[in-house]
Amino acid sequence: MNNFWDYSVWSWMLLFAVLFGSLIVGNILKKSLPFLKNSLVPTSVIGGLLLLIISAIYNAITGEVLFNAPVFEGHGMETLEIITYHTLALGFIASSFKTNGGALNKKRMGEIINTGVTTVSTYLLQGILGLGITIIAAFVIDGFFSAAGVLLPFGYGQGTGQALNYGNIYETQFGFDGGKSFGLTIAALGFLSASLGGVIHLNIMKKKGRIVHSTRSDGSLYTEQIDSDAEIPMQESIDKMTIQIALIIVAYAITFLAMSGLGNLLPGMRSVIFGFNFLLGVIFATLIKLIINFLLKKKIMKKKVTNNFLMTRASNFFFDIMVVSGIAAIRLDVLENYWGIMLILGVVGLVFTYVYNLLVAKLLFKDYVQEQFLMMYGMLTGTASTGVILLREIDGDFKTPASDNLVYQNFPAIVLGFPMMFLATLAPTRPYLTLIIFVLFFAVLNVFLFRSFLFKKKIKKED
Repeated sequence: MNNFWDYSVWSWMLLFAVLFGSLIVGNILKKSLPFLKNSLVPTSVIGGLLLLIISAIYNAITGEVLFNAPVFEGHGMETLEIITYHTLALGFIASSFKTNGGALNKKRMGEIINTGVTTVSTYLLQGILGLGITIIAAFVIDGFFSAAGVLLPFGYGQGTGQALNYGNIYETQFGFDGGKSFGLTIAALGFLSASLGGVIHLNIMKKKGRIVHSTRSDGSLYTEQIDSDAEIPMQESIDKMTIQIALIIVAYAITFLAMSGLGNLLPGMRSVIFGFNFLLGVIFATLIKLIINFLLKKKIMKKKVTNNFLMTRASNFFFDIMVVSGIAAIRLDVLENYWGIMLILGVVGLVFTYVYNLLVAKLLFKDYVQEQFLMMYGMLTGTASTGVILLREIDGDFKTPASDNLVYQNFPAIVLGFPMMFLATLAPTRPYLTLIIFVLFFAVLNVFLFRSFLFKKKIKKED
């Protein structure tokens, strides 16, 4: 029988209190300190860095890990990693339940596909550079894990959750000591790259007169956004928000059952399968959404049960927790031999992601170059939320298609990016082959991406 005064009852609640407390303090600092206010660094990153600094000081004084203290039952670091793992999938599932807008014309479909291809091409570019750097580093540093650079696209391109997933695979299956912390640190450097690079770009463009600061509306909500006649009431016998959370959790439970079944069929791939929790979660959430839409169409269900506004709030909540817990879970003490390599990866990731996405935006999105670039650069060094933060600086009311591109590009990006996720598990045993495949895949995608530009030039030469 549990004693309600035991740490076993309170440890997880206290851990969440620390995470939420850091978010509150981070938000106060964000609003109070001018350099943070102007930096565009998300509050969740500030909160995570605060906990990381406190943890480092505690470790330097006591020699112990702060989150493994008795008050956290001695396994708080593992709990932080588990929270990061789950909130990644829960955030994506919540986003998948949102309903899309109307039909898209041919031009908009082309822009969305190009955005998805750009996303995967940037992953590949980051993978090529990262893997190339760490292959060279393995020759210089005795015993260094040559495939560590593959964590660059997962940390920069996909964010904290996937950096942890693949860092864990590399650590547990391939012997990369400190792999989880390495991946999480790369992700943290990605957020800093998004924020600092974004601010520098905005200031340069403002001085050149190419962009102006957004004059947003007051952000007021209309009643129909959260309580329209076509949807279930906000408060009935069950709260509307409760329904949203219930759908998310049920979809995730189905995801777990599917992953367990696949894991039993393919025991050697169990770690990889459970690393795709976010992807399978998106698939099952989409299936549930299709079933709900079918029932509505057949008049079996009378009211919509999902709400875009509430699902957005839920996904943002999960992603904020993912980021703060992911950064707090970094073990600085196990990375002492890797700082030089990580800083090189961070700087290279920043520069090449910036240059490549600016080039793509100028060539393929001429009607809204700066909006598309800031959205893509922010997303491909941080998360989708970081991309939105940068975009809002010049397009606060989302009048350009850039914000829609961010949402709709997920499907082509997942389809095209899926092979790369499997290739990432090949890299530890066949790094050179993986690098060659990355290069070839990158070349093919860029021929497709610049198809109209390249083919037009060819036609002109023939004429």
